[in-house]
Amino acid sequence: MKVLVTGGYGFIGSFVAERFSKEGYEVSIIDNLSTGNKRNVDFKHKSYILSVEDRNCEEIFRNNRFDIVIHLAAQVSVAASIENPRQDTKSNVLGLSNMLVFAHKFGVKKFIFASSAAVYGSSEQLPLPESASCSPISPYGINKMIGETYCLKWQEIYGLETLCFRFSNVFGPRQDSRGEGGVVSTFIGRALEGRELVVFGDGGQTRDFIYVEDVADAIYRSSYSDLSGVYNLSTNTEHSVNELVETIRSLHGTSAISYRDARQGDIYRSALDNYRIGNDLDWAPKYVFNEGVRRTYEWFRNERPAEPTTVKPKTEQPSLLSRAVKAFVPYAENLLAFALAAWLTYKIDDTQYNFIDVKLFYIIIIGIIYGNRQSITAVALSALLHTYQLLENGYDLISLFYGTDLFFQVAVYLFVGLVVGYSVDRRTFAARSKERQLDALQHKYSFLNEVYEETRAVKEELQLQIMNNGDSFGKIYSVTKELESLEPEKIFTSTISVLESIMKTDAVTIYTVNKYKSYLRLAARSNGNGFEAPKSIKVEATPYVKELLDGKKVYVNKKLAGDSPLLAAPVLNGGEVVAVVSLHGLKFDHFSLYYENLFKIAVDLISSSLSRALSYVEATVSQRYLEGSRVLKPEVFEPILASKRLASSKHGVEYVLLTAGSAADVSPETADQIYRSLRETDYLGLGRDGQLLILLSNSGRQDAAFVLERFGLNHINLNIVKEDLLYA
Repeated sequence: MKVLVTGGYGFIGSFVAERFSKEGYEVSIIDNLSTGNKRNVDFKHKSYILSVEDRNCEEIFRNNRFDIVIHLAAQVSVAASIENPRQDTKSNVLGLSNMLVFAHKFGVKKFIFASSAAVYGSSEQLPLPESASCSPISPYGINKMIGETYCLKWQEIYGLETLCFRFSNVFGPRQDSRGEGGVVSTFIGRALEGRELVVFGDGGQTRDFIYVEDVADAIYRSSYSDLSGVYNLSTNTEHSVNELVETIRSLHGTSAISYRDARQGDIYRSALDNYRIGNDLDWAPKYVFNEGVRRTYEWFRNERPAEPTTVKPKTEQPSLLSRAVKAFVPYAENLLAFALAAWLTYKIDDTQYNFIDVKLFYIIIIGIIYGNRQSITAVALSALLHTYQLLENGYDLISLFYGTDLFFQVAVYLFVGLVVGYSVDRRTFAARSKERQLDALQHKYSFLNEVYEETRAVKEELQLQIMNNGDSFGKIYSVTKELESLEPEKIFTSTISVLESIMKTDAVTIYTVNKYKSYLRLAARSNGNGFEAPKSIKVEATPYVKELLDGKKVYVNKKLAGDSPLLAAPVLNGGEVVAVVSLHGLKFDHFSLYYENLFKIAVDLISSSLSRALSYVEATVSQRYLEGSRVLKPEVFEPILASKRLASSKHGVEYVLLTAGSAADVSPETADQIYRSLRETDYLGLGRDGQLLILLSNSGRQDAAFVLERFGLNHINLNIVKEDLLYA
């Protein structure tokens, strides 16, 4: 299954992503690394470095088709939300709505949203249940409350299953000083650096601290549950800041403390009621406060990666003077150009080129270089120069306003200036717009190319996995080709090899179920070191077997009971349980949902093969036995005997071969009496040499002696075929 964890390189996100990875999920992470760190994640995953509000996230959803989305990406500082509410809203509301849109569009099965205790605000009612009124006192709390509304409405309108967790104060390894639980990491960090612990307020303020691995556990377990709506995720316990200080002192030794004024937006007491999540999910926190602080302290002391010593260069903002100079330069250059135009105007006034209006060229050139604003300035300066020229030529000021020469010339200047300036501005705007589009397209191309390269790499990896990986479906198909037989006995033997290979274990059993469903008889087992299995199991005395036969579902030994296998599954034929396959040993990291599903797939294939074999046996029953008897023909009996020999040599499963002598000397009544005295797992057949043979499955020396004695009491003399007697 595929899971997306937004903010997966962050404090909580890295633990959640790690938990899903351990359970066999294919994990993808979206994170803009504003607060996260890639060093927090060291397992195989897909990485996308961008913000959750980015539209390119759609390509990620389109290419991966996630089953579950865990939305943890957020701005987590209450103080920062008060200083910059707009940025908090962009991250915590717009980012969430973007994820919800894509989750619905691309068929996500479950969406889990990280809310906060900050939605409650300050309240005298403690511990706070989910039904308590919400009155947040910070933009952070307001936006988390809005986020919950988004999730609930998305489920109501679009049918997307959503679950919101109101976290109390989460703390643990990998945490920095930001966020509501950051006081733990801040205090530990300052203590290890030998600095004083700064307490805002009197230290009596309390918080409901919850260890991060408990949060990851609840999120993982809820992902495959039917929970939806809003739940508190907490310990339902208050611990004061002073308690935290004393706990750190007990681990580190004496540390100086400084008490300062309380901060704006901080509530004094906080505790969340966790009854509903405990009842509905059967969940409870595993780590008490002191143990969580100890584990966090040990991580900070021993495993916290060293911060890089390089200092990032600061991008200096231009000063007011530099900005003023930059704005003044075009006007200065315009004035210089005007001075040149005025000089040329007077220079050629008395020559044969006096018909040339230099001022028009000046307006056009300035318009082309600077655009509309400077071209209008050039028009104004040219109009003033032309007016001055007219006054020099004998016009008085009043007569200028009665004639048309001045207005016509100014109109020409204005027309030329506006046309040139507007054209240049339009061209400049279009060019800049194209540049922005090109930048956007280049960014999108880079992103899509990265997605393409990643998809191609995954494709190649999957191809290799199909060929080589031990638990891939290709390998399952290859291994289960051993089950392609029409003899049930051969399938029983092959089942052991198949499951040993797929599940990577050496403790597998398969039992057949008798027709009364009262006993299980061992058909085959692994030959692992020291592994023993009972030869028969009474159903009524074995609860897990009864559960299997009644429920016909995979049994998982979650309580790790010593008298039950870790995994067991029924083998079905026509809806009835005909055999039970069990795994009695697994590596710890293989005891997961992934391997449980793998086991179920393998058993389904075994069921299909066995059903086909049993159907064949039933259809050919008249051809399998000697006419008028229940004695197997030689061509049927020999493959069964060969399967027993293989099981004995490969898995140490005992069998005994008996003979009643020549079949010609045994009456049909005696043969029938022998057949009726055998167990369901035993066989009566005719050998190639004409002897009547009895094959006792899963039997050794003592069993053979008992059978010989029992038949002797009925005046039937049997002998052991010594060369075929193999002991485990």
